[in-house]
Amino acid sequence: MDIQPYTSTETLAIGRPWLMSMLGIEANQTVTLDLTAFDETLHWTEASKYQPERKLKSGIPLGKNSTTGLFEPYAAVTNEVQTLTVTGAPTGGTFTITWSGQTTAALAYNATAAQVQTALEALSNIAPGDVAVTGATGGPWTLTWGGTQLGENVAQPTTTETFTGGTTPDITIATTTAGGTAASATGADVFVGFLFTEVSFFPTSTKCAAPLMVHGQIDAAKLPVAFDPTDVPAGSNTQFVYKV
Repeated sequence: MDIQPYTSTETLAIGRPWLMSMLGIEANQTVTLDLTAFDETLHWTEASKYQPERKLKSGIPLGKNSTTGLFEPYAAVTNEVQTLTVTGAPTGGTFTITWSGQTTAALAYNATAAQVQTALEALSNIAPGDVAVTGATGGPWTLTWGGTQLGENVAQPTTTETFTGGTTPDITIATTTAGGTAASATGADVFVGFLFTEVSFFPTSTKCAAPLMVHGQIDAAKLPVAFDPTDVPAGSNTQFVYKV
């Protein structure tokens, strides 16, 4: 997956405002959708009482159910995000972080985000890529979990402080984004592409053939459902350039 700025505002196909270029559609594939997995409110176009068919919106991100072999809405995982904030304005001292039974080496009260990340990655139960730490020197530090913790409801760390100065200095810890479940057993959390066209079907249908777009240039903000390209796990075989 390639995420790059794309500045064209040309709409190249009626009914597909999210499509920024026709280049790549020659690689479209025909797949079979599991219509029972789509939500009437989120994925269908507005139905007319005079029209018995229903329509799925073009541009729906799709995943493949590894059990049935059918394609269904992409189920993006949610990564845990936690924030550590130093309070009380300490002027010296150190602190440690404990996560899942292991404790880091001592860190200075005004540690950088890179130092916090290095200390966490030194633990045997956190591999490089499992957590990304950002923030200012001295905090707050934001811990965004990924890697082997991708989509997990990650345990919240604890801290032990030996701060000096300030007024009752401490570190507060908050979960700002709760992680979801780990990789789905169905495989639908692996992004495989977008539904290229609107697809008509009768209400009694459970399956239908549809064109899957696996290459192209996309305006993510105009897709029919919310989609964040940065949330797509590594391993996707798609190649898209997204307008950002």
